[in-house]
Amino acid sequence: MSVERAILVTVQLDPRFFKGDSLWSLADEATELHELAISAGCQVVGQLSAKRHRPIAGTFLGSGKLQEIAEQVSKQRAQVVIMNQELSPAQQRNIEDLLEVKTIDRTQLILDIFAQRARSQEGKIQVELAQLRYLLPRLVGKGIMLSRLGGGIGTRGPGEQKLEMDRRRHREHISRLVHDLEKLDKRREAIRARRKEIGLPVAALVGYTNAGKTTLLNRLTGQIHLARNQLFTTLDPLARRIRFPNGEFVIVTDTVGFLHHLPHHLIEAFKATLEEARDADVLIHLLDVSHPLVFEHARAVSDVLSQLKLNDKPILNALNKCDQLAPDSKSESLEGLYAPAVAISAKTGQGIDRLLDRLGKQLDLSLYEPMTLRIPIERADVVANLYQSAQVLKRQVTDTTIELTVRVPTNLRPMVLAYLKGDDANDKGKIQA
Repeated sequence: MSVERAILVTVQLDPRFFKGDSLWSLADEATELHELAISAGCQVVGQLSAKRHRPIAGTFLGSGKLQEIAEQVSKQRAQVVIMNQELSPAQQRNIEDLLEVKTIDRTQLILDIFAQRARSQEGKIQVELAQLRYLLPRLVGKGIMLSRLGGGIGTRGPGEQKLEMDRRRHREHISRLVHDLEKLDKRREAIRARRKEIGLPVAALVGYTNAGKTTLLNRLTGQIHLARNQLFTTLDPLARRIRFPNGEFVIVTDTVGFLHHLPHHLIEAFKATLEEARDADVLIHLLDVSHPLVFEHARAVSDVLSQLKLNDKPILNALNKCDQLAPDSKSESLEGLYAPAVAISAKTGQGIDRLLDRLGKQLDLSLYEPMTLRIPIERADVVANLYQSAQVLKRQVTDTTIELTVRVPTNLRPMVLAYLKGDDANDKGKIQA
């Protein structure tokens, strides 16, 4: 497959008029667009940038800038123009007509990368569904017959019929994919339910794309999954069991990387994948502290977590790539800035033991609640039940009671208290909690 020659166009809109992030400079936006284009497999042969208060309704950019882009397209023999802003269907068509070359926006570029990275059946369906929903309003043909719909002379005939048939086929295909995704989601929900029955805690890796989540998962599990220095290397979720030094186990899941200004409909399309983070007991937020935009990346991840309504989840920040920091940089100050945080290097293994220790303590706080119970000596049945449903930390036996210090899973505490309250009402002896 031949590599497409691409011209990149970065446009920054005035955040006073449009929802934007003033912390990102025009150069920052251009750099990320370049990284996305390279990840998609393009050969970047030219880059242009512009600042505008607001886009022009029909063509987004003015005639002067479009003429400049057209000259670059001709000079560099470019095959595609990529813009960092989302274009309406009309704007995309008009720009293509003026430039006489394929034009795509940031959303379509991200979807193309997703399509290349998806490996699982679920991932492929999610990508195809998102692509079809994106393309449906853009499904127009070339020429009068296919682009002008409605009543009157010149608008009826086989062209209109073909376009309507194409749209109907797209909608039917979307319905089938939604149905298939619902079936896969039920299967994944059953897997999550089995995890809960087993009682293993779950930690989900989240973070900006290319922060090193897959490398960290490889380090924690000793397994090898594809990890490259590029955006969106991993699209499909991975779930692996790891063992703490004390012998306890936890399931760690990897999720798709986040991006600033991630279009809302893309988040909706990948909700099934992101359910792994929703069901986690703790989120491990991986930050690339060697990146110059680490603060902006952290803010972007926070925004996406807010959209997913996951801000109330316990979060442990893992400050990755600390081995790439300047010698005079102090990881302790960074840990204080992002607390609770641990400075690590997923590549070299630095700080991994500390991360596991902090993760274990975080899970203890999130999942277990300590209780001390004095149980009458004759109530061996209660003691046996507690050994099954809780973690017994200490046992002390007297002539009349058995005193247990236990850690009870938070979700089971109401059931345990209700059980103990029921036992208090009988004549077999009072249980003190």
